[in-house]
Amino acid sequence: MTALEIELFACRSDNFGVLLHDPATGATASIDAPEEQPILDALARRGWTLSHVFTTHHHNDHVEANPALKARFGVTIVGPAREAIPGIDRKVDGGDSFDFAGRRVDVIATPGHTLGHICFHLPEEKLLFAADTLFALGCGRLFEGTPAQMWQSLEKLSALPDETVVYFGHEYTLSNARFSLTVDPENAALASRVAEIEALRAEGAFTAPTTIGLEKATNPFLRAADPAIRRHLGLETASDAEVFAEIRARKDRF
Repeated sequence: MTALEIELFACRSDNFGVLLHDPATGATASIDAPEEQPILDALARRGWTLSHVFTTHHHNDHVEANPALKARFGVTIVGPAREAIPGIDRKVDGGDSFDFAGRRVDVIATPGHTLGHICFHLPEEKLLFAADTLFALGCGRLFEGTPAQMWQSLEKLSALPDETVVYFGHEYTLSNARFSLTVDPENAALASRVAEIEALRAEGAFTAPTTIGLEKATNPFLRAADPAIRRHLGLETASDAEVFAEIRARKDRF
């Protein structure tokens, strides 16, 4: 089976757009639909025709182009069963799977950022589309869910193989990196990564994708059990969920 091709590009002020393409069948999925024109430009650049939109959650900066893309291409829109998604054709929830170009796509329920947020995982390709649940060195703000819900969601993603490649929804990485140093200052791997991120952003380069293994080593939102972080926060006896909640609250004030 031929390898899937991926096109990563910028949308809106800080969204990532992602196209997933199977060269054998021509099937092409947009992961969310933040803005029509950048998606059309990316399709034209690669010579692809859109067949699907995989929607992760209902926020406008992830669904705005759904109606226009459906009208233009007749796409099949797959999205979360627990949220109102424009143009949705197939509603899916955590534990569901579906086929894309002969490949299994597993749906992971990740409430927290929104209550119905889902992620799309292609296990054979070791690909995860995490949208606004997991960022490079960050996680989504809790607009609807609780810290406990988001922690449980992040635990699900942390359990995926370390080599899983993660595409995420926003270029927030530089801010996340600088915040991460305030809660995990003793982490040498984090300090090294922050320097790399600063260099990438200075060149205008993207910080996506990342991997599960890299995030587990450096992302404080996945490291609530780490003794150094707990000691730094004065939360040595707290639960992992309580440590995560404190980190999230600090990021909100950062």
